[in-house]
Amino acid sequence: MDDMMHRQLQAPACQSHSSSSFLGVSCLFFFFFFFFFFFLAAIYCIVITTTSNNNNNRLIRQLLRFKGFKGRRKNDHDRRDYDENNADAPPGRGWWWSVVETLAFVSANSSGRGFYHFVEARHRRYGPPCFRTALFGATHVFVSSPDAARSLLAADHAAGFSKRYVRTVADLLGEHSLLCASHAAHRALRRAVAPLFNAQATASLAANFDALTRRLIKRNWTTSSTVVVLDAALDITFEAICDMLIGRTTLQPDVKRRLQSDVLAVTRAMLAFPLRLPGTRFHAGLRARKRIMDVLRQEIASRQRRITDDMEEDDDDDDHHHHHSKHDNDFLQSLLLLRRRRSQQQQLLQLQQQSPSNSNEDLFLTDDQIILDNILTLIIAGQVTTASAITWMVKYLADSKDFQETLRSVQLELALKHKADRDADADAPLTLQHLNSMELAYMTVKESLRMASIVSWFPRVALEDCQVAGFHINKGWIVNIDARALHYDATLYDNPTMFDPSRFQGEDMYTKQQAPYSFLVFGAGGRTCLGMNLAKIMMLIFLHHLVTNWRWEMADEDPSLENWAMFPRLKSGCPIHLTPISDRPDQPMHATRS
Repeated sequence: MDDMMHRQLQAPACQSHSSSSFLGVSCLFFFFFFFFFFFLAAIYCIVITTTSNNNNNRLIRQLLRFKGFKGRRKNDHDRRDYDENNADAPPGRGWWWSVVETLAFVSANSSGRGFYHFVEARHRRYGPPCFRTALFGATHVFVSSPDAARSLLAADHAAGFSKRYVRTVADLLGEHSLLCASHAAHRALRRAVAPLFNAQATASLAANFDALTRRLIKRNWTTSSTVVVLDAALDITFEAICDMLIGRTTLQPDVKRRLQSDVLAVTRAMLAFPLRLPGTRFHAGLRARKRIMDVLRQEIASRQRRITDDMEEDDDDDDHHHHHSKHDNDFLQSLLLLRRRRSQQQQLLQLQQQSPSNSNEDLFLTDDQIILDNILTLIIAGQVTTASAITWMVKYLADSKDFQETLRSVQLELALKHKADRDADADAPLTLQHLNSMELAYMTVKESLRMASIVSWFPRVALEDCQVAGFHINKGWIVNIDARALHYDATLYDNPTMFDPSRFQGEDMYTKQQAPYSFLVFGAGGRTCLGMNLAKIMMLIFLHHLVTNWRWEMADEDPSLENWAMFPRLKSGCPIHLTPISDRPDQPMHATRS
């Protein structure tokens, strides 16, 4: 009886203790939940403040207003930004969905499906030609019609648009980069780098790339190991572009290897979260950029000393500006020599009491940072994009064995003709004339570029309210010309998912037959890629030597894409198994391979 009464007296105390424990655990859970929520919100605010301009940070302004801050809207454009449920606006999700849409974009980018999976899913949901989303605090509109592309690309500034990449790209390439410059600055930069792409420079690069490709494919590759195409393509394109920009013998091999590694680190950080914290991809990219800038600054200082020494030695020679051939003959050298001549001209004008020129071109030549930013830009544009395109081309041909054999027979016949043209000199490089005769190979290159769509879209920011594809676009919205959607549009290309080079029948490197603004591999209008012919030439040379020396098949069929890659490429790097061609008509070069 006493025990029963004792247990009854203890029961309320136990229940009270159990209730208090549950309450404590619940409070702890909710505390951590809200702490985690506000931690994510803080990170998100940091991201959107570093990736979009102040006029586009609508989420922060709305949060401040919710907390009681009474801020006046600056103008009518601001007011419309808060009300995006306009019947004339493109279908899709407005800025209120920015967190959800950004997380979905990040998820696609880090899942092996690639960032374009995010865009493709919304194209299916909202239909062509236009949809709207919100990424990193800014409103983005994706358009996928040739007419819209024409209106946005044909007259960049006159149409009320300017180029706009995410802030991470500008931070990594530099504010003076050709890719990020707008209007007058962009035109001046294009004029300054145009000599890099003239006929003489193009022929020189073709000869150099031919030698690099021969050494790689004919001498270094064997059947005893698996070849990773992306790695090989990155190596030879980097060599070719660096030779053209900063010289063949300028940098020591170990410095050049570090430079190549740093360039890849920069490209991997272009779509990363802009968190400047140690251990993050973006922070690693910024450190890599700093190392690249240090190497290039040292090279500029060394070149300037050599130029000064040469000119002092040849003071009496009126034509002393040609003496740079003693040491260097590349793009950087030509810029520095042009800078020296412009400086002398300015001094002469001052002595004659005339006003010196102050053009944008002169600014390009006098500012080291502008030169540095654009050398980095040209290396990335020439190396990474071309290597990615070569990799996809090899993959498409591995999946199309019948066409690979057809192409091989055609290229072997051309190899015999080229041998006769070279007067039995087996080491003579392919010429531009030889390349222009490779009609089927060129069709293969163009179809590979269409399907790969290395640059998936081209961003523009609206400078004023306007109409695009029949929809209202607010000032400050970013409008992306969706090149990949155009390249896979069944109304523009029959069976667009099928690798079919014959769709470009009758074209060569200088002519095209498809509908205007339906093939945007290199952009269009005033911002068309300056190096598009160089890219085609490198792809043609690589393809010719590969297909006339080897048969190949994929060693890894995994279709996953590399995470956070600015330019889509296979995570595996496209490993292939090689089989030598035993019936080469021009030389028995495979007999000793094993």
